[in-house]
Amino acid sequence: MSNLIIDKLLEKSQRTNLPPFHPGDTVRVHVKIKEGEKERVQVFEGLVISQRNGQQGSFVVRKMSFGQGVERYFSLPLQSGG
Repeated sequence: MSNLIIDKLLEKSQRTNLPPFHPGDTVRVHVKIKEGEKERVQVFEGLVISQRNGQQGSFVVRKMSFGQGVERYFSLPLQSGG
């Protein structure tokens, strides 16, 4: 029962109308960060270097920060079966 509730909450909270993107594209990803009781949005902008599709796809974004390369992995929203 609790898994059904969690799935419905995730479905409502995740964006499903993402524009198409591919490796080599520059993207800006907005991520909610929770620090204690405070919540803020952090923007991570960089080059998509990898994209994997599967049941739940993911992609990797790389940016340069103070002369150092930083890579971050992001999950795509679950695609509903219709």
